[in-house]
Amino acid sequence: MPEFYTVKQIDNSRLVRALPKGRLRDSLRRTAWGLTLGACAIFYAWQHFQCIQLRCDLQDLQTTREQAEQLNQQLRIVLAELRSPMRIDGIARQQLGLTVPLPGRVSPAMGAGTDAVLAQMRTVSAPNRP
Repeated sequence: MPEFYTVKQIDNSRLVRALPKGRLRDSLRRTAWGLTLGACAIFYAWQHFQCIQLRCDLQDLQTTREQAEQLNQQLRIVLAELRSPMRIDGIARQQLGLTVPLPGRVSPAMGAGTDAVLAQMRTVSAPNRP
């Protein structure tokens, strides 16, 4: 006689495995440590990249300062050339046609008598403003 086996379908969808109490606490603790280490790593990386950015900015500023110093030196040279008495004398003689006065040919300016008045500089202090 043949034997028949029937398979009974069991619905286990309503069963829930109980978690041990320490496992949830352990997973929360590991998550907190992970977040703390991640935050420290991000903070370190931010500081590191900020330091690199500041170095680049400092180098750019130093380059700009060196360029400004070179330009300042060139402008001082040009100013010295423009103020040169030899240059002024050359312009006066060649372009303006001026000559050195002969002795006895110099006459005092009009109105320059004994009542000459010298200009004086007055300093005016600015009022204190709040």
